[in-house]
Amino acid sequence: MRRPGTCHNGRTTDRICYNLILMRDSLETAELLAFSRTVDAKSLSRAAAELGVPRATISRRLARLEERLGTRLLRRTTRSLVLTDSGEVLYRHARIVLDAVASAEASVRQAHDVVRGDLRVSVPPMMTESFRELLIGFAERHPALRVQVHFSSELVDLQRAGYDVAIRASSEIQPGLIARTLARDPMVAVAAPGYIAEHGLPRTRRDLRRHRCLLGFARGQLPQSHWAVAGGGKLHVEGNFCSNDVLLLRDAAVRGLGIAFLPLLLVYPALESGALVHVLRGSLTAEVRIAVVYPEREFVPPQVRAFVDAVTAWAPEHLGMRSIPEPCRQAASRPVQEEASPRRSSKKTRSVAR
Repeated sequence: MRRPGTCHNGRTTDRICYNLILMRDSLETAELLAFSRTVDAKSLSRAAAELGVPRATISRRLARLEERLGTRLLRRTTRSLVLTDSGEVLYRHARIVLDAVASAEASVRQAHDVVRGDLRVSVPPMMTESFRELLIGFAERHPALRVQVHFSSELVDLQRAGYDVAIRASSEIQPGLIARTLARDPMVAVAAPGYIAEHGLPRTRRDLRRHRCLLGFARGQLPQSHWAVAGGGKLHVEGNFCSNDVLLLRDAAVRGLGIAFLPLLLVYPALESGALVHVLRGSLTAEVRIAVVYPEREFVPPQVRAFVDAVTAWAPEHLGMRSIPEPCRQAASRPVQEEASPRRSSKKTRSVAR
């Protein structure tokens, strides 16, 4: 479905406004909600499921809305829904109206100090056991709140997908979102001792051309083609194993499939146990920002504010460098010239280096 954008058709805008003024009966919130949720869900059936009503009810409300306005809002085919120019205009205004209604309702509920309503959260699968305990504790403290937590490696569009808040581990934050930084975690290149014993230890960044790299997905969509290097710039890399799941990449590195470039928070237990070793320490460097994000709006719903406050209070002791043992932190920052090669004969090491 085409994303609603700015409509430059002045006649279309004027027509909708004129119809709204002449209308004997004002638009119902239920109709606007059915329309908005259908646009977000890109499906009548999904919109009906999310709102908890039959599909026929959604169709009936959309038809009544189009009849009231005297214009087609959606073009429906067997496979897709496409917004018309009139639909784009109404969608922008409908979101404003629905947000205002939700804010008014939330402001009244807030006076009673009881957090109610719905809270949809998107989080990456790499979150720790302590984070799961945080979620359960949050739900226990707010029994009147309906909490939906979706674990996914996909970088979802919060507003389009209907999420209230998300945890993001990325170097970039999408525009239109408010971000509160929870931690900053250095990225480190790692490999299994068995892989190094078989393929040799890369001494320079150029040596990576002869190695198998385990790659993530850039912006959650396309396989990576570059890694960040010390001093700025990027290093071209190739690999035959890619995934948007960093836990899978870590496990693949432990199994000896190649060299991975991952957050230290994720791999430090394997480094401490010896299942993984540092590779090109100091030559490959980047930082991942872990943040809680939510759509920018004039009024932040109480349930979103409560969740953000809870995560922000939890993060210092459980995320980032403070949660990593001191020896591992020092090892991660050790200069590259101190890199220790794996135990193997010097003769074999020289032959690999050539």
